Amino acid sequence: MAAGPDGPEVPDPGADGAGSRFVPPERLPAAWQPLLGRPALAELLGHPLALAALTEMRRLLPPRVAVHSLRSFLLADACACSHGTAYDRVGLLAAAAFHDTGLVGRSPLGRGGFPGRSAQLLDAFLVGHEVGPGRRAALTRAVREHMRPFPPRDAGPEARLLHFGAWLDVTGRGERHIPGDRERLADLAPTPWFAVSFSARVVACGLRRVLPGSPVAPR
Repeated sequence: MAAGPDGPEVPDPGADGAGSRFVPPERLPAAWQPLLGRPALAELLGHPLALAALTEMRRLLPPRVAVHSLRSFLLADACACSHGTAYDRVGLLAAAAFHDTGLVGRSPLGRGGFPGRSAQLLDAFLVGHEVGPGRRAALTRAVREHMRPFPPRDAGPEARLLHFGAWLDVTGRGERHIPGDRERLADLAPTPWFAVSFSARVVACGLRRVLPGSPVAPR
C-alpha cells in the first residue's frame, strides 16, 4: 500500500481488482518517467485521483501531447512555488492531463471548440471519482479557458496556473517568471518541433467545428 500526500492509501492494483482504475507509475510510458521523477509529480503518485488521471491521459492522448501535458503541470507548479500561490495540486494535475483531450477524435465539435470538449471529458472523469461540484467547476473552467490569450481577471489559481504552464511550454511566453525551467523539462522529455505539430492539431480541430452536422457550422 502506498499513501499519497493529500489523500488515502492507494490499493494494490492486483488486489481484488480494486486498483483496476489506474496504472501503477512504473508501468506508465518510458518517455514520462523523467518527468514523473520530478518532485512536484513524484509526490502525487500515491494519490488515487492523480494516478487515475495519468491513466486516462495515457489512454486518450498521443504520446507527444501527453508529454506536453506533464510539462505544463510542472511549469505551472514551478510558477506557483515561485510566487507562493496555494492551489489544488492534485486537481491541477487532473486538469493538465485532460486539457488537450478535445484535440483527439474526428467528430464535429460544438460550441467551445476543443477546450470545451476537453472540459466535458474532465468533468465526466471527476464525477466518476466523486469530486464535488465546486472543485469540478474550478478545474473545468481552467481547461475550458486555457486557450484564451490571457486568463480572465476573476480566474482562480488553477485557471491561471494551467494557462501559464500550457502557454509557456508551447510558446515560451512567461519564461521570465521561472527562467530555465522550460529548457530543463524539454531536455528531460524532448518533443522536437512540438509547437508546429501542436498548431496543426489546433487548426484541424478548428476545421472540425464546421464539419457537416456541427452545431456551430456557418449558415
